[in-house]
Formats: sequence, C-alpha cells, structure tokens
Amino acid sequence: MADGDAPSVAARDDLAGVVDLFGWLTRAELSRALSELAFKRRAEVDEDAIGDAIDLAVAEYALVPAPAAALSGESESDRTEDATALAVGPAAFPTLPEGAADLPHILDVPDRDVDREALADAVLDRLREEAVPAITEGDADRLETLADVTYDVEAWAPVDVSPVRERIVSELDEDGDEAKDEK
Repeated sequence: MADGDAPSVAARDDLAGVVDLFGWLTRAELSRALSELAFKRRAEVDEDAIGDAIDLAVAEYALVPAPAAALSGESESDRTEDATALAVGPAAFPTLPEGAADLPHILDVPDRDVDREALADAVLDRLREEAVPAITEGDADRLETLADVTYDVEAWAPVDVSPVRERIVSELDEDGDEAKDEK
C-alpha cells in the first residue's frame, strides 16, 4: 500500500467504532465485520487492505491488544493462537461507519466488556516497551507518534505517563539539537 493509499484517521476511528460496538473483538472478528460492511456496500473486499488498516490502527494506538485480564464475555473459541483481542485505544475517536449498526445482528458475538484499568496498565506497559527500541534506533517518527500517544493515554485513563513522555521528549530534543549542530 503506497503512502497515499494509507488508511485515514477517519478510517481508523471507524475501526474503533466497530470494536466499540461490541466492547472488544478478535482481529479475525474485526476483519469479518469489515468484510461484511464492504459486502453491504457492494464493494470489493481487499483482505490485505483490511489487515493493513488494522495494523496501522494498532501501531497508532487507535486499537490496542487487550490482555485476557481486561476482557469479559469471551468464550474458549475466541482465544485461539491467532485471535488477538483488540479494544478501543487512547488515540481513537470511535465513529460508526455507515451500516455498522447492523453488525450485531450479522456477527455471532456474545456480550463483552473491557476492564479499562487493566487495559490502561497494558497500554502503559506497551508504550514503555515500544519507547526503548525507538530511542535506541533514534527513530524520530516513531518517537513523535509515541509522544503524542502519551498525552492521549493520560486523557483516556487515570495513569501517569509523564516519565515515559519526558524520556521520549528528551530524546527528540537531543535529536533536534544534533540536527541543528550539523548545519
């Protein structure tokens, strides 16, 4: 997928809206829901594009992998090796795409809920883990994204992300200072 073909913020918010409709969905269930929406719109289903959109939403924290401790309403069939549970993340503004209100009647998904506190802890852990390689590799683009996410997380859940943000911002400031010195 070329950069110009990347899913928009609105598309990521639509993905979050579909997930929010159910509380949480496995990656496979979300993919099926998006395929159903495409079918309802008489549009071609591009499984690769769906996978790319989900990957991007996860990378940008619009959707977040949810640990089992944060989930209620799951059945044994939901937890297969490839059935990562996804919940709405801190960087999302969930919106329902056209036709999504019918999805609960189409998909056979039990009532589900997410423990926001357990999910927030998992998101904070992930943020810390992802900051390390971004700092080590000097990946300024990823650090910018993660810095933005730190603000989203604090608005989304009662957690203190300031130590992670300060480290990321410090690294970005150092990279900026080095770039100025090279001129």
